[in-house]
Amino acid sequence: MRTSRMRTTRALAVAVTAGAVVGLAAPTASAWADPSNIVAMPSVIPRGGQLTVTVDGKSCQAIGSKVTSDAFPDTNLKHMGGGTASANPMVYHHASPGAHSITVHCGGKTLTKPDAFTVIHGGVRGGLGGSSSAGATSTDMAIGGVLVAAAVVGGGVFWMRRRSENAGRGI
Repeated sequence: MRTSRMRTTRALAVAVTAGAVVGLAAPTASAWADPSNIVAMPSVIPRGGQLTVTVDGKSCQAIGSKVTSDAFPDTNLKHMGGGTASANPMVYHHASPGAHSITVHCGGKTLTKPDAFTVIHGGVRGGLGGSSSAGATSTDMAIGGVLVAAAVVGGGVFWMRRRSENAGRGI
């Protein structure tokens, strides 16, 4: 009988301890849940470009909430609805190329996303494989000329053979 009472007392002590741990950890967990999920678009941006930073968290909708980085000036967050806020900072023209972090300050809470975006030197021209040269180079023109000449010669040879074959048949 005494062993049964000891097991019950031990089980009760374990349950109370577990409840206390969960109860004490809950405020800490909710503190990290707001703000959360920092997203920077585009993830690769040239100096002087405009970045869009989106943050989830109801506390980020309060006045005075902002995003900071060493690559752009402090920028206030704007309420977007549904527990989301955003900012559109301009990247400094003198920002150093490479990865940069973003820190969000919302309702007295701070969250940092390391390497949130990358600054590059110069622009990117889409569809050209990142090339920044304008127009065709002399090498491109020479290659194109050789290909056109080969096509003309090949077409002429084909036409001449076809013509001689037809002449031999009397057509």
